[in-house]
Amino acid sequence: MDKGNYTVVTEFLLIGLSQYPHLQMLLYVICLVMYLVILLGNSILIIISILDPNLHTPMYFFLGNLSFLDICYTSASVPQILVNFMSEKKSISFTRCALQMFMSLGLGSTECLLLAVMAYDRYVAICNPLRYTIIMNKKLCVQMAAWTWIIGCLNSLAQTILAMIMPFCGNIIEHISCEILALLKLICIDISLNVFIMTIASIVFLITPLLLIFFSYVFILSTILRINSREGRKKAFSTCSAHLTVVILFYGSALFMYMKPKSKESKTSDEIMALSYGVVTPMLNPIIYSLRNKDVKGAMEKILFRNLFFRKI
Repeated sequence: MDKGNYTVVTEFLLIGLSQYPHLQMLLYVICLVMYLVILLGNSILIIISILDPNLHTPMYFFLGNLSFLDICYTSASVPQILVNFMSEKKSISFTRCALQMFMSLGLGSTECLLLAVMAYDRYVAICNPLRYTIIMNKKLCVQMAAWTWIIGCLNSLAQTILAMIMPFCGNIIEHISCEILALLKLICIDISLNVFIMTIASIVFLITPLLLIFFSYVFILSTILRINSREGRKKAFSTCSAHLTVVILFYGSALFMYMKPKSKESKTSDEIMALSYGVVTPMLNPIIYSLRNKDVKGAMEKILFRNLFFRKI
């Protein structure tokens, strides 16, 4: 691009999926319903993990963090997406775009680390059960959770600042939200530094946690197969199945978005995948943990029964 054609940008136009005007209302309704399910489902998980003493364990502490993170992650972008679906001018201010990018990237990075921490928790619980309460003590759990948030936000802050201080040659973002890869296409000057930092971040926040999760489950599976009783093996695996399902959903869509080769023909599929990554996965997380976890289902039934019983009295 001509380095003299810089544009002073005060707002961006988000034109993702705008090529399908007849689908805007349908997409609005679908996203709204999913967003409400995300708020309701994750809020219920947080509430029951606080109210039920049986769920005051490291596993549910991290699950509460994941639920809160999913609420924040979707709230960073979905309300703006809903507004744009119903607006003719699909605009967002420069400041709000920067904030949306910071929150989405930061919370996404945090979730990558948090899922790895949850895998480590399951590894200790299955492979070293006698020392589980000693290793996964309250202080360590709080520190691990805090560092996932801090490191994720620091990564996001660095990438967001580096992207937003660059000169832009336009303000039309071919995406449904202020996604960093889409925004970098508007920068007029060399973005080698941005690409280098993103590559390092992808290794740190995508590849490394995924490898840690993989090796954790190798040891977990090895330990489970050595359990003599069939019932014992089933019970041990059931404590990990929900987390493993969430990992597959999250990393599957994340790797598809950020690691696959880009092409003009794949633009629409990228936008749909981004919508799935940002809405469908957070919506499924509480459903998966509710359906595949007897403790959560038992806590929900107990709290509902208690409330109904007191109301009748």
